[in-house]
Amino acid sequence: MIIDSKKIIESKKFLAAILTVVTLAVVFGVFQAGVFVGFHKASFLFKSGDNFYRAFGGNNDRLIGSMGMGMFRDENTGGHGAVGKVIKVNLPNVVVVGSDSIEKNVIVNENTVVRQLRNTSGVESIAVDQYISVLGTPNDQGQIVAKFIRIVPAPSIVNTK
Repeated sequence: MIIDSKKIIESKKFLAAILTVVTLAVVFGVFQAGVFVGFHKASFLFKSGDNFYRAFGGNNDRLIGSMGMGMFRDENTGGHGAVGKVIKVNLPNVVVVGSDSIEKNVIVNENTVVRQLRNTSGVESIAVDQYISVLGTPNDQGQIVAKFIRIVPAPSIVNTK
């Protein structure tokens, strides 16, 4: 019995099998990309939490036990940016506190683009009590490595009474 490989390759079953394998490979690739992004964000939040507890002079276990597990359950901070008031500048470190009263450490470097409204500026123009918006990437120490910083006017407080 001689098998004709040309007929096998041109058959609908072979085409369906190849299409199924390619589809499964794409689905698996998308799933792996999601796992990678989720792991990266969870790792950042974990490191950020460690640094938060270390900054207040205690170990993580003691503080969680005394404050109750899950106190900050719904307060996961975004790892890729910060918006708020500058409270400390010690270049290349900038500390920003947002409306949620959480301090975020921002690292600036020679690749950081700083703009004041629409004008390009330098990192040396960042000062205490200014309001900034930061876009960047998280590092392993729970800090945000800034790629772009915009210095914005202080928010106006609206009285609703």
